[in-house]
Amino acid sequence: MTIDEDIKSCIEVLNKGGLILYPTDTIWGIGCDATNEEAVKKVYSLKRRDDHKALIVLLDSAERLDHYVVNVPVMARELLDVAVKPLTIIYDGAFNVARNLLGEEESLGIRIPHEEFSQRLCATFGKPIVSTSANVSGTESPRSFAAIADEIKRGVDYVVKYRQDDNKAHAASNIIMLHGDGTFKIIR
Repeated sequence: MTIDEDIKSCIEVLNKGGLILYPTDTIWGIGCDATNEEAVKKVYSLKRRDDHKALIVLLDSAERLDHYVVNVPVMARELLDVAVKPLTIIYDGAFNVARNLLGEEESLGIRIPHEEFSQRLCATFGKPIVSTSANVSGTESPRSFAAIADEIKRGVDYVVKYRQDDNKAHAASNIIMLHGDGTFKIIR
């Protein structure tokens, strides 16, 4: 199966409110349409995660941030331009996404991936895609496809074929909480 076929299958599932298991610029993720509240509920259920813990999303470009964040700080764009490692930024004042994704102060973690598959998937879908680690809450995040529990693989509607044989151990992104006034907190 080609990347294009995988992406086409993912888009079909996302458009129907389903869940995908897919490789990202960091670790494998469970994903869904970040604008679909029912789909987001399925992610929380599969992970057995409290729904008061916010999830992050992926976007294909920094230009789309203004469609989902009220006030994107200048510092965010500067950080995104110079970041060497994958970087998730938590912004205040998110909108146009499912309400059950948001944290305190309407906050939302957003990452712009630079890995081929997740970047193309986000660009083709045209909306934010949930990206949460492919594990049950409280268990270790799998660092490769082989380490993902069968329960997670069976719990999604589509499992991407691309990169399943990649045994390189991948790591989660750095996370920064960045407020509109420019103050920030390093989370991870």
